[in-house]
This record gives sequence, structure tokens and C-alpha cells, in this order.
Amino acid sequence: MGPSFKLILAVFWVWVDGSHLHYSDGRYSRHTSEKTFGHFIKDSQCQHMLKHLHNGARITVQMPPNVEGQWVSTSCEVRPGPEFLTRSYRFYTNNTFLAHQFYYDDNHCTKPTYTLVIRGRLRLRQASWIIRGGTEAEYHLHRVQIVCHTDTVAKQLSLRLISSCRGAVKGPWEPSMMYNLWSEEGGYDCSRELNFAMHELQLLRVEKQYLHHNLDHLVEELFLGDIHTEPSQRLYYKPSSYQTALQSAKNHDHGCIACRIIYRSDEFHPPILPPRADLTVGLYGQWVSQHCEVRPEVLFLTRHFIFHDNNHTWEGYYYHYSDPVCKHPTFIIYARGRYSRGLHSTRVMGGTDFVFKVNHMRVTPMDLPTTSLLNVFSGNECGAQGSWQVGVEQDVTLTNGCMALGIRLPHTEYELFRMEQDAHGRYLLYNGQRPSDGSSPDRPEKRATSYQMPLVQCSSSSQQLDHSQRYTDGPHSDCTGWHRGGLKHTAVTVVTLITVLSL
Repeated sequence: MGPSFKLILAVFWVWVDGSHLHYSDGRYSRHTSEKTFGHFIKDSQCQHMLKHLHNGARITVQMPPNVEGQWVSTSCEVRPGPEFLTRSYRFYTNNTFLAHQFYYDDNHCTKPTYTLVIRGRLRLRQASWIIRGGTEAEYHLHRVQIVCHTDTVAKQLSLRLISSCRGAVKGPWEPSMMYNLWSEEGGYDCSRELNFAMHELQLLRVEKQYLHHNLDHLVEELFLGDIHTEPSQRLYYKPSSYQTALQSAKNHDHGCIACRIIYRSDEFHPPILPPRADLTVGLYGQWVSQHCEVRPEVLFLTRHFIFHDNNHTWEGYYYHYSDPVCKHPTFIIYARGRYSRGLHSTRVMGGTDFVFKVNHMRVTPMDLPTTSLLNVFSGNECGAQGSWQVGVEQDVTLTNGCMALGIRLPHTEYELFRMEQDAHGRYLLYNGQRPSDGSSPDRPEKRATSYQMPLVQCSSSSQQLDHSQRYTDGPHSDCTGWHRGGLKHTAVTVVTLITVLSL
């Protein structure tokens, strides 16, 4: 939903930190965050939740990450295609791993179809220069096997693979039997027919946090690389963002029923999650990010959306940052427009189609590099030429958007939504995953078949304070004082770089 923006020039930052071992909720950014969002934070539950994220949310990121142990999905996941699956990955002390990917015929993961069993070796490399806070890794597969769970699926898959894997598939398959798709000594690769790849292991990030400030309730999450939105491109794609996190089987949210079910499962006993009804997507109230989100190509942000169901209008605040824990603001985009509800998706079970239009936009640079970037461009195609100041918002509607940020107004996108409740009864809102090639879903055939990380409902009311109140501490917030706590930064160079911002 919302606009797709391309930042033509961006600034690479070199960060010098004494330890390089983790990011945590240091004191140096709290004052900055409070000034950035002003008194508005104190009056809104939604802004309170965002402020918690901006203050680090008591998250510690291990660098390099320790992935030893078992990690499991927290719910039924949706991959582009669509594919419905749950995952259970175990990493051993000798650097080998055993991964289970359980696939299903439905969007609640109650009807298992087949399971992939993947064995291999993982080697952690260096901290990622592309995705700050992530670690690059190399993997080597030893064996990929498959177990079908119904007669129909066994017959369909064996017929599908027999032409592309001659010599490997000998006659119809049987359910509950394990078959090789690929092995080092086999001389064939049937996994390509399923668009299978484990490139998600090329990018890793482990986060630790204590829920509700309870030192007895540690939750560890493993973020692995994202999956290309075009299934045929998976074999060639290097991750530049993350999938929905897996949680540690040892240290997981105690309310996660799916975690316990998946933990106890194997290839012959696939997890069957509790059946649940599809919730009707109700776009009303306010919704915010649960994490500092990562977008492909070095983009960190949090989102806050307000839906007015009485007149089908929406508002969105996109808070952008230069760091993976969303402490150091770079710019804010406010957008608004109209939306129309469509029918239940015919492509993605459980999804609902929407059409969103953007016809108004405001931009606020929050640091000197972004402000300088906006002032570089000549002409009046992004607000008034040369007039940008740190912390001062400008309306770019009259200039039909902002060429410096690749924004063109008006803009229309074809969206996919779904809604569900988490283990704590909170409503979650999922919207379509952005195309991996950086394009916009500006045609019906480009509508997403998978989802981004969900937003959580923070208020059932769409009423909010005036946007300008978030700057009541003055426009010149302490955006340049990022050196607190021993952290230093240096602007190295301005380079040509394409990044994508999306809702």
C-alpha cells in the first residue's frame, strides 16, 4: 500500500564503535528521539509504541550471531507464489545444519502436503556492508530430501519431476517415504524444479530482548534473508532484506503455541497448526510497526498508519533511519489518499485485494546529509529549490511529488491485505510484499502474493493530534549529536544508489 519511492543519491556512513559486538538501547539516542517526535509521543499510545522502538526496545544484536540451537516459525508463513509453510532449522556446534521446510495446501498450515529436509554446512563471514546489523554467510548443501504427505501430492510431484530428473525419479512416489532431490554424490538436481534455494542463509541477524522488561523472559529471534518475489529468480537472488523471524525453541515467547507444535515435529509428523477462521480485513483505527523494519538496499524504517473507514481515506507516516535499530532519524514522509476495497483474492488464500491512491505528501529531512541532498536538486520539482532545513516539513504535493526522492504524484497501487490475531489477542495487519526488483505494483497483475512484516493495531480510533505537534521542541532537533555513548560517524561519500521505500 502507498507510494514506492526511489532515492537516487544516498550517503554511506562509516560507523566507528568501540566493541562492534552489539547494538543496544544506549542513552545517547533517547533525548534525540523525544525531541524528534515532541510532545505528540506523550499523548498517543501509538506514538508511545513507536518511541519504544526508537529507544532501542531493549534489543541486543549479536555480532557475530550465535545461531547454535533450534529455531522455529511462530505462525503459518506466506512466501511469494504463494507458498504456505512453517520452518524448523537446527544449527550444530560443528557448523552443520538440518533444516525442515513444511509445506501446506492452506493459509493456516493445517493441511500438510510435503516436507523438504535439507542438510548442509554454514560458515559465517563478515558483517554485511550492504545491510548494517546483518552478517553475511556461505552455505554448502550436502543433501536435499522430500517426504510427501498425501497420495495425491506424491503422484503429482513425481510426475512433475520425472521429466526433469530422469534417473532420479523411478516410478510413482509413495506418501511417508523419503526421496532424494539432490545429493553431492547423486549427479542430479531435482530441487530446481521446485524453485528451491537456501540463499536465505546468506544473510543472518540474531536479536535478543526481554519481554515486558522481565529478565526471566528472554526471547531470541533469528532473521534470515528475504525470498525473491518472483519464484523463478530465487536461484539467482542475493538477500537484501529479511523474512519473518524464527524464534529460538529454547527462548521463545511463552504464548507461541505454533512454536511448541513445530518444535515437536519432523518430516514424518509435520506440524498441524490449530485451525482458525479468516478474519475480515477491517481498515480502521491506527497501526504501527512492531520492529525496526528493513527494506531492500539499506533502508530502515518504522511505519504508522491511520485508516478512516467512514470515508475510505488513509494517512501514513514513514520514519526513516540510518541504523538497524531505528535510533538515528534521516527523514520522515507523510502521505495520504484514498483506498477502495476489492474482493477476496483469487490468487492468495486468505488475502483481500485493495486499491490505494496517494494524492498528498509532505517530507521532513531530519539530518544534515538528507537536507543537503534535497538542496542539491535544481528546479521546483521537490518543494521550493534550496529551501530545505533540518526538521522543517515541506509539502511536495504542488510540485507533483519530489524528484530527488523519486516520488511522483498522484500514484496508484494494487494491494493485498490480510488480518489475524497474535498469541496475545492483538490484531495484526499484513500488506503486500514489495517487488524485489524495486518496481511498484501499479498494475493488477503486479499485485503481491506474499506479505511484509505485520503492523499491530495500537488504537481502534482514527483520531490523532495535529501532525505539527510532534515538533513542539523546535525544528532543530539534536540530529547531529549521534556521537553519544562513544558512537561516531563519518559521511564518506555520496554515491549513486537505488533504494526503495514502501508501505
